[in-house]
Amino acid sequence: MPTYEYECTQCGHRFEIFQFILDKPLDECPQCKSKLRRLVGSGSGIIFKGSGFYATDYRKTTPKDTSKTSGSVSSCSQAKEGCDGCSQK
Repeated sequence: MPTYEYECTQCGHRFEIFQFILDKPLDECPQCKSKLRRLVGSGSGIIFKGSGFYATDYRKTTPKDTSKTSGSVSSCSQAKEGCDGCSQK
């Protein structure tokens, strides 16, 4: 059920109310009984539910291991990704 925000045109009283989408907008201020206007664009938010929106839908894939395709096998115990090897054995 959406939350709607209203403001009185006469006294400036602002309030929020939960209403069904099909309900008619309120037209009378609860304080001074003057005309109300419904404010647009307030009270909305994004709610993420589930196991992980980013992790499951838009995550970049990890790059493939290039050491297997280059043909060189590193014997260095401190070798890191992208290392071509060192001269120490």
